[in-house]
Amino acid sequence: MKRRDFLKGLLTAAALAPVSRLAAAGKKSDSTGEVRRKNYKDSSLSLPMLGFGMMRLPRKKNSSEIDYEKTAAMFDRAMKAGINYFDTAYFYLGGRSETCAGDLLSKYPRESYFLTSKMPVGHLKTAADLERIFNEQLKKCKTGYFDFYMLHALNASGWKKAKRLKVYEFLAKKKAEGKIRKLGFSFHDTPAVLEEIASAYPWDFAQIQLNYLDWTLYQSKEQYEILTKKGIPVIVMEPLRGGALANLNPAATRILNNAAPGKSAASWAFRYVGSLPNVLITLSGMTCMEHLEDNISTFKDFVPLSANDRKVLDAALVAYRKGLAVPCTDCRYCMPCPVDVAIPRIFALYNQMKLSGNKGAFNRAYRAIDEDSRASACVACGKCVKACPQKINIPEQLKKIDQEYKRINRFFFGRKKS
Repeated sequence: MKRRDFLKGLLTAAALAPVSRLAAAGKKSDSTGEVRRKNYKDSSLSLPMLGFGMMRLPRKKNSSEIDYEKTAAMFDRAMKAGINYFDTAYFYLGGRSETCAGDLLSKYPRESYFLTSKMPVGHLKTAADLERIFNEQLKKCKTGYFDFYMLHALNASGWKKAKRLKVYEFLAKKKAEGKIRKLGFSFHDTPAVLEEIASAYPWDFAQIQLNYLDWTLYQSKEQYEILTKKGIPVIVMEPLRGGALANLNPAATRILNNAAPGKSAASWAFRYVGSLPNVLITLSGMTCMEHLEDNISTFKDFVPLSANDRKVLDAALVAYRKGLAVPCTDCRYCMPCPVDVAIPRIFALYNQMKLSGNKGAFNRAYRAIDEDSRASACVACGKCVKACPQKINIPEQLKKIDQEYKRINRFFFGRKKS
């Protein structure tokens, strides 16, 4: 993308003008160490600018099980810092995320934290599923209500199903019963679809994918503007694009380090999102204490991006985009693959190779993947394409990666080895 095209998509001076007023209005707690907060619309409801996303919790070594000890320590630190907004969902971590929320958060007074979950619209088959799933979620989370609740991952087909099964109407009743405090939706599709959904009901909030790469690439700018014009507060997911914007290529990293020595690449991405006036909360899927501490540092004394900062970030983005291969965020909606292809792992290794240029490291790591789970095992069934929020043609990308791996492997080992 050309520099002038990206600059058109960056925040305008007019859009940034209200930031200082919002930062002032968004109360920062008097307690030492707490992150900055914002008020929900014009109410007294005070929320942390940083929310704890529960899709990427620490796991036990060589296991899919959540490491409760590490997670509990992170929750304790987050609560102490004022990060008391926790975002989970029915399918996160194989269904374990909601249970973890109930197990670890229930030791705190219920009014001391905000808990968010989501109705898995794509999983619904009949209207009867709504009551069953919602009650299951309350039980797993050990709570009588959700502070924020969403129709999960809406797109054109999901919206059609939601209307047919009257999902909003069901959840609106739960809200009237006090079991939901704020009702919204999370979204993965085009601005046109978002316009239709946002116009359909009096939503309390919406959750969208937004970061400085996707501002133009994923049409996040148009999505943000649609919601802002309708007065719908925005909660942001994927501010680091699955961690990619926390681990930039060397050229982009140098640009940011020269501008702000000692500040992480992640902090730049969070400041970009947090500088948008209508962003209420930015979610971060933190997997270790180091991530949490760095984020606390960013949001404790939050500083919106200046005009010069945006120029620096623009230059870093230009350098980063040169090495980007597959726009995967590791959301894992494509998993499990029917034939067990390790899709997110393969894309992560491939992107890392493209960014670093280290073909030897890629070859070693790729060969460590079981042969039956490599890209060559893909049968192009298309299930992953339908599930991918990023609209990636996954079979096509896997075919390309398989061909490139074979070329690299021949270079290192000759034709006889696979």
